[in-house]
Amino acid sequence: MLLKRTISVMLGKGSVNHNSRKFKAENIDAERTSQNITYCNEPIKQVYHNLFDDALQRYNDKQKRADRRIDDYYEKIRTGKQEKLFYEVILQIGNKDNMAAISKDGQLAAKVLDEYMQDFQGRNPNMRVFSAHLHMDEATPHLHIDFVPFATGSKRGLDTRVSLKQALAKQGFAGGARGDTEWSQWVRSEKEQLSRVMERHDIQWEQLGIHDEHLSVVNFKKEQRVKEVAALDAVLSKRQVELEQLTEKTLVQQSEHDKYAAKLENVQDKFKAAKIKEKFVADNARHYDDDPEFQLPPPKGMMSAKAYHEKVAMPLVSKLKNVIRSILLQFFDKTRNLQTALNRAYGQVEGLSKRLEKAETELEPLRKVEKDYRRLRHGLGDDEADRVISNVKALEIAEQQKKRSAKRDYVR
Repeated sequence: MLLKRTISVMLGKGSVNHNSRKFKAENIDAERTSQNITYCNEPIKQVYHNLFDDALQRYNDKQKRADRRIDDYYEKIRTGKQEKLFYEVILQIGNKDNMAAISKDGQLAAKVLDEYMQDFQGRNPNMRVFSAHLHMDEATPHLHIDFVPFATGSKRGLDTRVSLKQALAKQGFAGGARGDTEWSQWVRSEKEQLSRVMERHDIQWEQLGIHDEHLSVVNFKKEQRVKEVAALDAVLSKRQVELEQLTEKTLVQQSEHDKYAAKLENVQDKFKAAKIKEKFVADNARHYDDDPEFQLPPPKGMMSAKAYHEKVAMPLVSKLKNVIRSILLQFFDKTRNLQTALNRAYGQVEGLSKRLEKAETELEPLRKVEKDYRRLRHGLGDDEADRVISNVKALEIAEQQKKRSAKRDYVR
């Protein structure tokens, strides 16, 4: 008899100690813990060293300012707000009523999940799995996979850096229409991968419908809340893209600002040096004009003073003065060029400063939207928020497929 079972893919809390059973919750049956499977359980800090140390060294070698250097990339991500240290995905077939861990079907589910896990890392090269466990000591068999998403060839920050969005893009998942995010596309793809393994074991993927004609008041309120969370999630996804773009733009502008500031400092140093040289040359030039030390004495001997002065001394002195004037004119021309460059550099720095202020102003509304989203997650709880978001995304995909199917039927 062909079995029909649902597939659940959820974001987990990432409790590695719980997954490895260093910590045991009340819902665990200790007598069945020995049936669990541990695929890997590496220290995450070591994984960060292996993934990012070379890129961190290359990044730090390029930094001319000490405050731009990064001492510990793991700590930067852990304490930052842009990216998470790692992500956890939980996969389950069916539920406790039709795939209980102690039943024959539950054993079959474990076999399917185990087979699915064998190809997970190879299929997801930009998701470095460091902890993975198949649990058989809870109500239903399920798989915990903890991974660090990373991307190479980045133009901003480290050339190899943590980024779920970019990791998924490297694997071919690009954000599309509303709700069709990189993550939702990847989840759908992984469900399809799991469904293929299920088919080899005579289990059909049961994709539940989304319409209920007789919603109770409670269910109606739940559905409304799901829609609100999904709508906010869609807005957040869009704002996160905008935030990332603005952040990248701001970093580029900051880099340009730093570059022109360095040029400005260099021009200022040259200008100061030129001023010192200008004073030195001016002071010494007066010696050629006025100081008796640089005047020829009147001739002695047979030649008259007038003849010596007119034919020898005056032409030589005049020639020397012309040479000095020529040198001074060239020097003053270069000084004017330096002043022009200095003024241009001041203008560029002022323009970049204004652009940075504008970028900061544009970032502020996005930060407020993100705070509202976090408040909503806090109110609902992470598990509930993740569940409803995942469910609504799946429903939206199903609706899109249904519309495409209806459109094809209409064309025919």
